[in-house]
Amino acid sequence: MKHSHLLFILFFNFFSAQKLQVVDSENGKPIPNARIILQNQIVYTNEEGFAPVDQSSINFEVSASGFRKVIIPEFYSPVKLKRGYKKIDEVKLIKVDLKDIFGDVAANYKKRYYTEPSLYDVIYKEKRSDNNQIHFLVIAETKLWSKTNFYNHNRSFDNNLQMQLNNVKYFKDLKSDSMFVKGIKNFSKEYMGNYFFNFELNRALTHIKNKASKYSGWIFFEQGDEQLITFNIKSGAGIEMKGEMKYNKADKVITYFEIHYLQDQYPIVKRRTGSGEEFDYQLGNAILTFDFYKNGGVYVPAMSRIEANKYIAYYKGIKHERKISRELIYNTFKKSDEKGVAPRVDFSKDIWDNISVKENKNNTILLTREEQVFVDKKLPDF
Repeated sequence: MKHSHLLFILFFNFFSAQKLQVVDSENGKPIPNARIILQNQIVYTNEEGFAPVDQSSINFEVSASGFRKVIIPEFYSPVKLKRGYKKIDEVKLIKVDLKDIFGDVAANYKKRYYTEPSLYDVIYKEKRSDNNQIHFLVIAETKLWSKTNFYNHNRSFDNNLQMQLNNVKYFKDLKSDSMFVKGIKNFSKEYMGNYFFNFELNRALTHIKNKASKYSGWIFFEQGDEQLITFNIKSGAGIEMKGEMKYNKADKVITYFEIHYLQDQYPIVKRRTGSGEEFDYQLGNAILTFDFYKNGGVYVPAMSRIEANKYIAYYKGIKHERKISRELIYNTFKKSDEKGVAPRVDFSKDIWDNISVKENKNNTILLTREEQVFVDKKLPDF
C-alpha cells in the first residue's frame, strides 16, 4: 500500500448538546468511536468516550465494535456497553470463507447499499502529530454529495463526489512539515477512491485472490443477524493485513469494516525533502474503517476513517515519528438529485484554500483535553 493512502483523514461531528459518555461495563474505560444513532442524525464518541447528545433524546441506539449494541429509552450518562463475550477463553470461533463473503458483497454492492444520489451533512476532522505532539488540527462542517455512493474510476471526480465547505470550526497549524508530504494538493484517483468502501473492499479482495496469499476468517460472536468476524490476510504481494468486520447474514451486507495494514517492519528507504535533501524514511501502519447503518430500509455510510502511525523519518540526526488521522462522520442523510452542490470544493487545490459558504449550524464540537490545549496554545511571534 502506498504511503499516499495514509496522509489524510476526514472527521465530522456537530450540534449543540449535552455530553454523553460511553464506557466499558467491565472496567469503566471510555469507548472511543462508539456510534450513537439519534432520531435525525448520527454522532460518534471522541477519544475520551464523549459525544454531544441532547438531554431530550429518547430511544437512541448505542453501539461499538466488540460490544453489544443497546437501545437507550431516555438520556443518561455514562452508558455502559457489555462486551460481546464474557471471557476470551469462552469464545468458540467458527470459521468462515473470507473470499466468498468479500466476493459476494463486492459483486452485489449496488444491490445491497444505497447507490442513488445522496446528500450528507458531515463533520470533517483531520489531525497530525509529530513525536506525540499535535501540530495540525482542522474540524469543519461540510456537505458531501455523491451520485452513486460507489467509486467508479471511469467517472470524473465531480461525478463521484462533491464537497461544500460550510464552516471551519477549528484550523491550527503550528509548524511546517515540509520534510514529510504535507498534503495532497490535487486529488488522485486513489485518493478519491479512499472515500468509498467499495474501493477498499476490492483492494482487499485483490490481495486475497493473489495465488500466493493466505487468509482466514472467524466468527467471534453473534447478536441477532449480525456477526463479528475477525480476519487475517498475508498477501502474496508481501503485505500483511488483519482486521474485523460486522456482517449482517440476513441482508448479506458488511455493516462495519476495519482493516490494519502492518508495514512498520519494512526496511528503511531513502526519500528527499522538497528542497532535495535526502533522509531515511520508514513506513508505518495504517487503519482504514468504514461504518454503515440502515436508514429507511437502505444501507448508507455513517463514518469513514483513515489512521496512520509509526511513520518515521530520520532527518539531521532527529527522529520524527508521525501520526495522522482523517475522519468523516455522516451526521445526516437524505436522497438527492443529480445536480450536486453549489458552490463546491475545487479538488485541484488544497481543501482549505476554498471559500466556505458560512452555513454555520452552531453545533458543539467536543474536543479532547489534548486537542483543547492545542487549540488554546498561542502561536509564536515571527
